[in-house]
Amino acid sequence: MSHSCSLAGLLVTCHELCKDESMAEFIRDFFAANRVIVLFVYGQVFFILGLAIALQSLRHSRLALARNLKWLAAFGLAHGLHEWGDVFIPLQAEYLAAPFIEALLGLQLILLPISFACLFQFGVETLRPLPSHRQFLRYLPAVVLALWIFAAFGPTLTYTEQAIDWYSFNNILARYLLGFPGSLLAAYGLRQQTFSLIAPLHLPHIVRTLRVAGLALIGYGIMAGLAVPPGNFFPANGFNADVVEQFTLIPVQVYGSLLGLILTLAMIRALEVFRVELDRHINSLEEKQMLITERERIGRELHDGTLQTIYAAGLLLKSSEKELAQQDQPAKSLARVQQSIALLDEAVADIRSYIGVLRAKASGHNLVTGLQELATANHLRSLLEVELSLDLPEDRPLSVSRVGHLLAIANEALSNVVRHAQASRVQVAAITRDERLHLEIKDNGRGLPNDYIVGYGLNNMRDRARMLGGDIQLYTKPGQGTTVVIEIPWSEEENGEFKTAAG
Repeated sequence: MSHSCSLAGLLVTCHELCKDESMAEFIRDFFAANRVIVLFVYGQVFFILGLAIALQSLRHSRLALARNLKWLAAFGLAHGLHEWGDVFIPLQAEYLAAPFIEALLGLQLILLPISFACLFQFGVETLRPLPSHRQFLRYLPAVVLALWIFAAFGPTLTYTEQAIDWYSFNNILARYLLGFPGSLLAAYGLRQQTFSLIAPLHLPHIVRTLRVAGLALIGYGIMAGLAVPPGNFFPANGFNADVVEQFTLIPVQVYGSLLGLILTLAMIRALEVFRVELDRHINSLEEKQMLITERERIGRELHDGTLQTIYAAGLLLKSSEKELAQQDQPAKSLARVQQSIALLDEAVADIRSYIGVLRAKASGHNLVTGLQELATANHLRSLLEVELSLDLPEDRPLSVSRVGHLLAIANEALSNVVRHAQASRVQVAAITRDERLHLEIKDNGRGLPNDYIVGYGLNNMRDRARMLGGDIQLYTKPGQGTTVVIEIPWSEEENGEFKTAAG
């Protein structure tokens, strides 16, 4: 009975081995039958990588990474053309004479080290600025490429039966000298720029994507730079593409295609950082324009209103000075002095309100602290009563930039109350409802007339609200006060992962 069980177990084991061997044979036959497709996809992946990055490189960017990407684009384009050579040159061999085919093979061969040299140069450029004792690294890829070209094409060549050996040897040499070190250096340099330039932009998704791209470059360096065609010298005779395929049943080109696809998708995804940079640059320009507009408005109001009031007070005081010198109209002089004092008090109040607008914004890094600082400011408390009601989530703070815009809006609204509303009380309330922030500033002043004209201040507030993805509403009636309501999305990602305030 035990023998029968042992025999049955052996038969099962042999059957499974046969099945495995059949599967292995099937996989080998599958890739052999579809070799042309594999090679075409391999070249296409890298060509798309180069094309996508090249198109992005046409756009202006202040990021150093953008200026370096031209080398990665050149690598993708040249490497894709090289790999496509394995597809199209054999097809042309049936129609073209041998010298033409040999010329095409030579062109295909030289594309390989050129592509690796571009990848190598990309790695070097990502490490700049280089210390003085390492400046030679800038020229290292070009020097190694020149040495390879001299070694491959310098001696007088005769295409004989050894042409295949010549092609294979120089192919392996290019991978060892340029492909493997270039891939590792590119991965390291990409990592350095990711954490030094991209991480400070607070875009963790792009940081993760670039880390994936770096890992793909390391994997590609191993598969393209070490798993070389078989050679009769070390280490190509020990570890090569045939050995990898023998142990894994999958050709090296498939691994290269997968790693290239990961690299391509990661870089295309990461290229959105330049759109984010552009949006932020536009936001910055809009903020500068709003500041310029606001300063011009304050300058005009100071010139046309406050300075004229002070000038009128000065004339009254001069007139009173003459009358007091004559001592014949003391009552009239006293009235003018009192009128002048009232005008000067009005001018002082205006200037204090403008100082409130121009003073440094609240320093709080969260909205609650910032609104509390605005509500307790001396220039505001001395003129009216401020009621503050805040109900905001503490575990999900707004970004410093968004807080700055909201505090600027609140500061402008409160300054308008001080300057124009003749109010004795103002209520400031901020709550979140349905993932949206509602900020309300309500006064008990005289309100606005039905035919009021929107001024620079309100336009400035609306521009800021629009930059935050929201809107601002104004509710007012003569004699019944004014209410300003700002509503924006609480989360920056609510309108898209990369959507910025200007979007």
